[in-house]
Amino acid sequence: MNNAVMIESNRTGYTTKQCGRTFTVGELIEFLEQFDEELPVYLSNDNGYTYGSINESCMEERNIEE
Repeated sequence: MNNAVMIESNRTGYTTKQCGRTFTVGELIEFLEQFDEELPVYLSNDNGYTYGSINESCMEERNIEE
């Protein structure tokens, strides 16, 4: 059995303001430090019906003025 870190995606709003509290970059880094740094990280969608990978091409800083 292979292990991985799964981030369960949650749809919590149509705007970022509706989503409530979310991790800061620092909090996410600190949280992930508890896992083996060689484990892959995936997004789990629809209760594990589909999955997604995470890499540098899917991350960017955006202005979220609403």
